[in-house]
Amino acid sequence: MSTAIWWIRRDLRLADNQALAAALSSADEVVPVFVLDPALLGSGYVADKRLGFLFAGLRVLDADLRRLGGRLLVRRGNPAAVLAALRHEVDAGPIYAEADVSPYAQRRDAAVARVAPLSLVEGLTVHSPDAVLRESGDPYVVYTPYSRAWRALPMPDRAELLSAPGAISVPQGISGEAIPEMPSQTDLGGFPAGEAEAQQRLARFAGSGVYAYREDRERMDLDGTSRLSPYLRLGMVSARQAAVAALEALGAAETHAGRAGAQTWLDERIWREFYISILYHFPEVRHQSFREAYRELHWENDPALFCAWQEGKTGYPIVDAAMRQLSVTGWMHNRARMIVASFLTKDLLIDWRWGERHFMQHLIDGDPAANNGGWQWSAGTGTDAAPYFRIFNPVLQGEKYDPDGVYVRRWVPELSGVATRLIHKPWIMTPEAQRQAGCVIGSDYPAPIVDHTIARNRTLAAYKRAKGRRATDSDFRDR
Repeated sequence: MSTAIWWIRRDLRLADNQALAAALSSADEVVPVFVLDPALLGSGYVADKRLGFLFAGLRVLDADLRRLGGRLLVRRGNPAAVLAALRHEVDAGPIYAEADVSPYAQRRDAAVARVAPLSLVEGLTVHSPDAVLRESGDPYVVYTPYSRAWRALPMPDRAELLSAPGAISVPQGISGEAIPEMPSQTDLGGFPAGEAEAQQRLARFAGSGVYAYREDRERMDLDGTSRLSPYLRLGMVSARQAAVAALEALGAAETHAGRAGAQTWLDERIWREFYISILYHFPEVRHQSFREAYRELHWENDPALFCAWQEGKTGYPIVDAAMRQLSVTGWMHNRARMIVASFLTKDLLIDWRWGERHFMQHLIDGDPAANNGGWQWSAGTGTDAAPYFRIFNPVLQGEKYDPDGVYVRRWVPELSGVATRLIHKPWIMTPEAQRQAGCVIGSDYPAPIVDHTIARNRTLAAYKRAKGRRATDSDFRDR
């Protein structure tokens, strides 16, 4: 009787799992295994909530496998050593796994391939990074032409999505260890783990919420996003399933606004794959700015200002609300991510890598490619980056995307008594108004740690020096 190993990494699902399907088609029995890799679990980039979400997802996957007659095997150690020993133990043939793109993942997989036959199968993306290339064979480094090339490739439809297997036969007598317990896994910021939850969220959003997505997605006070990012991060829903849902919603849209919403959500799926492609083709972006001109940018990196940003005590309500949301839930609205990233890099002139690392240490959906791409976009140092002179004004951003102060009042309750017209700039209240609102600036809530106008001018000068060019009048814009 033949045996194959299904090595689970970022594909905690049974449906539309190409690695699992390949393993099942090649052998009579399959060993589903997850390796607790000390190199990842002990790194400084691991968020407790993301680990809790992972371990909770493994428990759900184990339960799903048991209903099919199988079970999940969990082992700990260096993946190459663990898998080589397991393969010998069960007399297995190939090891099947979903291909990954991060520099560590590629080093790890190369090490495994040196000691065992490893077959890497697509599934992380709809189109692999090697499939979306320019005519010259070079990778795209700008989103718009990348997205056109991505759309020009054949797209999957629902008939092509793989069904979950009806049964799985696993060899008997294999021992493993228990899935770790974590105190934080009972508090996952409103993200119950598992494939069933992911599918329900996808169906719910694609059936109705997607049609208002373009209009509502930027509003931090509305529930206008899919909140599928943690599930995509760990593969509880596949990239193909999400793309098919977006395309079906686009085809079913009955209004221009509905079509725009579905199209915008599909665009976000493409952005995800664009950043994966960038990390795959340019792994150095994990440690340095993509744009060479900004690699020597002089960051001020004030530890006290960084600490105030981390703790949500900057004196700018929209920034503080976002950072507190991250601390409590492990998740942050995408518009809020852009605002706090702009504030850190361009108001405080702190290296984007400090912020990138902080996000990876807290985000339940922390993804190396998307997180790096987003931070470099905000800092103006990346491939398809916002121009360095585009600096978000935290007051204007708050007034535009949280117009009634609902988001701020939820996460910064000391401002709950402040009038709406002042909620995003409470420091301009008179002393009497502060007392009436129950929020004395400098006591109950901090005064702004920097003056936005002064900080903005300082940052423009620093970026201009790094870029080595003279800015025009049109460069000086505030958003």
